[in-house]
Amino acid sequence: MQVVAGVDLGGTSINYTLLNQQEKFLIEGLCEHPALTKQGPAICLQQIADGLQIAVQKAGVSLADVVAVGLDTPGPASAAGKLSLRGSTNFVHAAWAGFDIREGLAAKLGKPVSYLNDANAAALWGHYAIFGSNSRETSVSSVIGTGNGGGVILEGRVVKGKNGFGGELGHVLIPYQSIADSHGIRPQCNCGRVGDLESLCSLTAIENNILPYFLPKFPGHELGRVSLHEAAKRVRGLADRGDALCREVFRVQAHALGLFFDEMVNTFDPDAFIVGGGALETSQAFQDWFVREIRKAMPAQREEQADIPIHVMPNGDTAGARGAAIEALQLARQGGLA
Repeated sequence: MQVVAGVDLGGTSINYTLLNQQEKFLIEGLCEHPALTKQGPAICLQQIADGLQIAVQKAGVSLADVVAVGLDTPGPASAAGKLSLRGSTNFVHAAWAGFDIREGLAAKLGKPVSYLNDANAAALWGHYAIFGSNSRETSVSSVIGTGNGGGVILEGRVVKGKNGFGGELGHVLIPYQSIADSHGIRPQCNCGRVGDLESLCSLTAIENNILPYFLPKFPGHELGRVSLHEAAKRVRGLADRGDALCREVFRVQAHALGLFFDEMVNTFDPDAFIVGGGALETSQAFQDWFVREIRKAMPAQREEQADIPIHVMPNGDTAGARGAAIEALQLARQGGLA
């Protein structure tokens, strides 16, 4: 049996999946292994290889059956998988600076490897899940986590860009001043911009920008008794249960997304928008409310554009590995992996 592997390398864990030639995933849920990125490339690549051996056993195939591997990681990195010379939050060991992680993994495994950044991989999976593998549709995805990643799938293919920054949608500026009931927020992003999507629509945004604005308006709230860092992590669960303060936090995030999606309507005229990430690992009722709030914040569209659907990304916790596997399978079929 010939299969491709998807490897989603995060800061603390690696998630794996296997995809066969009939486009069936052989691992349904999470298949995780510790990442060891802080110990540098040599140890981390060996860890990926060790985890892949466990994954193929779980899937009931052998390592010899794996004909190609799709890898995704957080950035910044080039479109070909060369990590930034400045390093990153997840790749702090000095040896990662400028390291070609795609080529390094290919040498370690003795197999061809394709590369995507983690947000593009998740976007590809979301698109595939909604439209299928042979689609010619266009979708725009926003993946809300600690930061905000994204991806544009244009006529079924990932937009990577010349330097790998295609789909860095979290750093697109939005007219945040028009978000109702939030005029005292000056949303600063870690990248230095004021008012980009990530500065309002991410876990970091909740901690740094949104909670400090709303907490004084809710004196005595339980989140005021813990650090902002801890409070930010509790917002999602409380919002899901209907807490008024936390719903306001997520309403701001939804309205920021609505403004952003409006910009994307007039840029790509897409077939669908997709929202994913840890922020939406919630009940169906909360997801439905969040999507309605996004729609409410989108300025009036032309009649032909008003019904563009907004989907919540399915299988969000395995999205990166699945997208990486899809990319590897597509390239292998086209002869793009040597």
